[in-house]
Amino acid sequence: MVAISESPIREGLPHPLGATWDGEGVNFALFSANATRVELCLFDETGERETARIELPEYTDEVWHGYVPDMHPGSIYGYRVHGPYEPVAGHRFNPNKLVLDPYARGHFGDLEWHPGVFGYQLESGDDTTFDERDSAPYMPKCVVVDPNFDWRGEAARRGIPWEHTIVYELHLRGFTRLHHKLPKEWRGTCKGLSNEVVQYIKSIGVTSVELLPIHTFINDSMLLDKGLTNYWGYNSIGFFAPDPRYAHEREQTLREFKEMVARLHEAGLEVILDVVYNHTAEGNQLGPTLSFKGIDNASYYRLLPDEPRYYINDTGTGNTLNLDHMRVIEMVTDSLRYWAGETHVDGFRFDLGTILARQADGFDNQSGFLKACCQDPELRTVKLIAEPWDCGPGGYQVGGFPPGWAEWNDKFRDTVRDFWRGEAPASALAPRLCASGDIFNHRGRKPWASVNFIIAHDGFTLNDLISYNDRHNEANGEDNKDGHSDNRSWNCGAEGPTDDEDVNALRARQRRNFLGTLLLSQGTPMLLAGDEFARTQQGNNNAYCQDNEISWVDWDIGEEGEALIRFVQQLTALRHKYPILRRSRFLTGVYNEELGIKDVTWINASGAEMKPEEWGDMNMECFGMLMDGRAQPTGIRRRGEDATLLMVLNGYHDLVGFTLPETVGGWHWQLLIDTNLPEDAEMGIFATGEVYGVTGRSLLLFALESDTLAGAAGWYC
Repeated sequence: MVAISESPIREGLPHPLGATWDGEGVNFALFSANATRVELCLFDETGERETARIELPEYTDEVWHGYVPDMHPGSIYGYRVHGPYEPVAGHRFNPNKLVLDPYARGHFGDLEWHPGVFGYQLESGDDTTFDERDSAPYMPKCVVVDPNFDWRGEAARRGIPWEHTIVYELHLRGFTRLHHKLPKEWRGTCKGLSNEVVQYIKSIGVTSVELLPIHTFINDSMLLDKGLTNYWGYNSIGFFAPDPRYAHEREQTLREFKEMVARLHEAGLEVILDVVYNHTAEGNQLGPTLSFKGIDNASYYRLLPDEPRYYINDTGTGNTLNLDHMRVIEMVTDSLRYWAGETHVDGFRFDLGTILARQADGFDNQSGFLKACCQDPELRTVKLIAEPWDCGPGGYQVGGFPPGWAEWNDKFRDTVRDFWRGEAPASALAPRLCASGDIFNHRGRKPWASVNFIIAHDGFTLNDLISYNDRHNEANGEDNKDGHSDNRSWNCGAEGPTDDEDVNALRARQRRNFLGTLLLSQGTPMLLAGDEFARTQQGNNNAYCQDNEISWVDWDIGEEGEALIRFVQQLTALRHKYPILRRSRFLTGVYNEELGIKDVTWINASGAEMKPEEWGDMNMECFGMLMDGRAQPTGIRRRGEDATLLMVLNGYHDLVGFTLPETVGGWHWQLLIDTNLPEDAEMGIFATGEVYGVTGRSLLLFALESDTLAGAAGWYC
């Protein structure tokens, strides 16, 4: 080991934080307000032998820093941080434990769950004890990276307007793990999103790929003991590095990630990252010391004010990052800017986003973090999507985020599920079809702020939603007690796969009903990868730990799956074609006296406008949504020139005769969608006043036939 006096260390700079290569050497900078000394540890190319331990010589504004000349990308390092080990006071420094740089751009190796990675004597069960074992042999390490990359194709890159956005949520590994057209070594990696796979994504009409967490994460020891793994990746330990497990060649992890982003951009697709800034993999007071806990526990985490030995657990994972702290806000915003600026991603979806705006007294939409994002010249230009809930007090905040943010809308999910199983009336569904203006239409927010989804990674797939009444999570090893019990699902008459033709026909129609409701509603639709061809998880609604065929997308699609893909393509094409389906103003149903138009009119089965007493009828399950293309499309008071559309939804179990309404601009309705008709059925034209037989549990879309359909081409064509 190199002695400190012999080290080539120079003073360096306190910024930027992390390990920064300048072509001649590397500057190291680490924040810790409460440390007394910081040692930089260097390792050989195997990561097994510590070759030098160099004390960082300078301490400026609570940042320890130094510069090592002649050091290059690929160098492997970590830190040992000295300070008080006083758990009852919130301090857990232990220089026997190698800790990861929070700003590391790359990682090397995997965590081995050994008692030595805990700051206390694990065998005692007492976190106030002090453990002297060296954790370095069992720890992953940090890697200095070369940030240079030739962004070919980026000159043609363009942002996709929010109102045109269709999100496609996928797991980077699971999406291609079983893709038989890819080389085996590419499957489940960044290279797996090859041009062929990217073109498939493009072909279904989505615009934005949302990746489940790709930040470096840790596999929980509890899961590993069961032969399972943290498949979803919501267990981050580094916010600046893609996880090496998603690389074909681990030493090229960052480069492969950037190449994947470039391929998606070249196809005209956006990249949105699901990010987990609410907690880390270090758990509670009994968790390991991997990074933040050993660098400055009292700064990075929210601790109980009266008992700082213990952590505030608003996330349900053992700890909560302290976004009240200036340096923690800085770390998160630095991370966001890094991914947006250096890797060119287009947006972020924030897991348990309420945490980010949680102050000491609860959620505050004027919190320091939200203010930092709103004023940041780079972050205010990318898409920001909140999961607007956590498990802390006052944690449910759908509609509570400030202008500029979009939010996952679980009220859309729950109401649509209930309607199609016969448990919600028209009065409940109508506002959800209009981007939930009752929740989002304030402070100048737009309909796109409502990210509509029926299915996400967490819960049943679309196929399982209409195939199972109950969860079937036995494979998770928790006696089928994990996951949601309130799924609002309906198996259509049989639990799981069946040969009953009537049940299967109803299920096929229900799949189309859900997809039609999602893609024809106002707001921003989000589709889960594989739902477009009826992927199943065999009834598992909590497959977070299943890195296997339960979670992986099965590309043996079959004829029925191919037909469903074509139906989704038809829906997305209609959404891109007809601007009235993606208005940038909320449809309110308020009569515009100046123009003599209502933007939306609700129609009963008799073809007349619904009366107030009908809205109160809990049995009103068949109704129409008339979207008038002449309605004012922007803040300028003038008529629109879009096509007028009529969506009819029948949640009733039997046939309903629906009178097609008369409306200004045309005398005939062109049928575009009927979820009961076979794929090759001829779509007819029907006169206003004609009665159309709407099959039980089906969705229809009509376009008003007129002499001019100005504006129907839209942006996408």
